[in-house]
Amino acid sequence: MKKKINKNKWIIVIILALGSLVMLFPFIWMMLSSFKTVSDVYKYPPKWLPSCWKFNNYSKVFEMIPFGRYYFNSIYTSVVQTIVQIGISVMAAYAFAVLKFPGKSSLIVLFESTMFVPKVVTLIPMYLLVSQVHLIDTYAGIILPQILSAFIMFLILSFFCTIPKDLFDSAKLDGCGYYRILSEVVIPNGKSAISTAALFSFLGHWKSYAWPLIVTNNQKYRTLPIGMKYLIQESSSEYQVMMAASVMAILPVIIVFIVFEKQLVRSITLTGLKA
Repeated sequence: MKKKINKNKWIIVIILALGSLVMLFPFIWMMLSSFKTVSDVYKYPPKWLPSCWKFNNYSKVFEMIPFGRYYFNSIYTSVVQTIVQIGISVMAAYAFAVLKFPGKSSLIVLFESTMFVPKVVTLIPMYLLVSQVHLIDTYAGIILPQILSAFIMFLILSFFCTIPKDLFDSAKLDGCGYYRILSEVVIPNGKSAISTAALFSFLGHWKSYAWPLIVTNNQKYRTLPIGMKYLIQESSSEYQVMMAASVMAILPVIIVFIVFEKQLVRSITLTGLKA
């Protein structure tokens, strides 16, 4: 019986390993291709390793387009949007989870209804509003319309609602006010949820394409997804250069995932235990 269980475990491990290799294949191919020459890229049958490692493919990216500027714009807008969005979402989730006030249920339903509105429908009204307040071609024009997210708020709210009410009652007995309860009870117990929400928020803003494209006309304020489109036009036949740009584009995403990985896994585990 024990041998049969061990055999089943090995089968599961092999299946998971094969699945991991399938998922990693595009990323490994992308990284290796970023060091290849043109002849290696279009060679048939395909070669895994480059015959000559070309590190200057990365420098070519900066020569073809103002990649550094696009990179800075994406990092700056994504980080600011994430920080502000998480701050607002935490306070809103705290209010819905803990406080009692008139119209609370109606307000929750109103927030939920915004999740069913396609973002494409709101692009024209948002553009007209941003244009009227003269925020076209500004960082504020990119950041402000995207800092509110019902999805992020309800993601945090779902975790805040699992915090035992006894903790709130004990904090109130100790003389804690609402802000102290938020900082010393809610946030420490909801770190995994906040970290997960921050990860989703950053990824959403990092890959945002439509709104930054619409609200900016000057290349000085355009973000990396738009810059990648320009690069495709400039280097349509230089596949290895596009791969080098792609490697640099995913680095911040990988770094953010590594930073929040433990909290993300912990939030998934806690959710499973709660269910």
